[in-house]
Amino acid sequence: MKRMYSLIAVILLLVVSTSAQAQEKWSLQKCIDYAVQNNIQIKQQALNSDYYNNQLGQARHNRLPNLNAGFQNNMSFGRTIGPDNTYLDINSNSTSGSLSTNVTLWNGFTLSNSIKVADMDLRASLEDMQKAKDDMMLNIAASYLEILFAGELVTVAEDLLKITQLQIDRTGKLVEAGSLAKGSLLEIEAQYAREELSVVNAQNRLQLAYLGLYQLLELPSTESFTIEKPILPEIGANMSLLNSMDVFKNAVQLKPAVKSAEFKLESARNQLLIAKGNLLPSLTFGGNYYNFYNNKYADFSGNKIIFSDQLKSNVRYGFGLSLNIPIFNRYQAQTGVSNSQIQLENFELQLQNTKNLLRKDIEQAYTNALAAFKRYVANQKTVISSKEAFRYTEEKFNVGMINSVEYNQSKNNLSSAQSDLLQAKYEYIFRTKILDFYNGLTIEL
Repeated sequence: MKRMYSLIAVILLLVVSTSAQAQEKWSLQKCIDYAVQNNIQIKQQALNSDYYNNQLGQARHNRLPNLNAGFQNNMSFGRTIGPDNTYLDINSNSTSGSLSTNVTLWNGFTLSNSIKVADMDLRASLEDMQKAKDDMMLNIAASYLEILFAGELVTVAEDLLKITQLQIDRTGKLVEAGSLAKGSLLEIEAQYAREELSVVNAQNRLQLAYLGLYQLLELPSTESFTIEKPILPEIGANMSLLNSMDVFKNAVQLKPAVKSAEFKLESARNQLLIAKGNLLPSLTFGGNYYNFYNNKYADFSGNKIIFSDQLKSNVRYGFGLSLNIPIFNRYQAQTGVSNSQIQLENFELQLQNTKNLLRKDIEQAYTNALAAFKRYVANQKTVISSKEAFRYTEEKFNVGMINSVEYNQSKNNLSSAQSDLLQAKYEYIFRTKILDFYNGLTIEL
């Protein structure tokens, strides 16, 4: 059984090693850049911004005059009134054309406020796109650190396995010499099998961590890569954290979620002005041109009137002002004002809620970072004492002063302490990176 587990572990290590050598190495920044360029949600946000950009362009174009042309051709058959006011049985063909234009001179500042609404909506959509990028950056950083953490757990498990292998060799010699009972060797071998399983579990966790990163990047596992192992900052007892309220004061000025909510609130204010503008009169200037031709038109002498003469004779054009005064429209305008006021109050609450959520996230990150730092300092002491205890236990076990159960318990305590130390380390690093990110700094490892 021992040999079988050893063979499995060797095969897994060879597969992982060979695969790692053949794969490309990606840094954290490369992962982030790839996600920003290829993530579907970010692409959708970009399309959403393009839509609002078109809406802004249309709102500006609405201030321009319009111009429309119309053409009509009619064919008539049968009796019709001739030039001398008598009925004739003739077939005729007539063509008419027109041009019309109008421009809004004033409509309660609705046009200008519509431009402001479209501009604020565009700005909000751009901030939403940036927020999607920020969320992706944090998720990738968390996944990246999870891979580093899982990799170190593999190293810890493999180191413990090596120690157990050395102890098996030593115990086997003692058993052969008659210094120890064979049961001690069997217990150590059983411990070796359990630790081999721990190595396999740690390697599986590492592979799952990689899979999580691949899925964040929306890469198939067939296009896998390995990450670069950066030099992580040393954590010392004299380290201090940024105050959560100081971070919040900066974040509320910088973070796209807050900016988006502010732009949406400003858009709602202008929508209320548009609704109030609908209660006011509107003034429009318009002009039109019309002409007509009939192939049967003739003068009083019966001579057919040519095309150019008809165009000169049939031309008609005009200009005018149109004033529209709303008097009663089933309270539609008043209801629009009331609904816009409700929307405005709703966006005010959304802005406040966004700020509150941001403050809670920062406070949570600060509290978690502080707790992780305290756990790290405490676990450092635990690891040091556990190493010393295991060294002393190993010495006593080698001379037969204690049994394998006590030996394995001491080694398990060391393994648990090392795992807790690693977990606190990576938790602290991730939470401090979140605080730095909220403070306007780029995520770097």
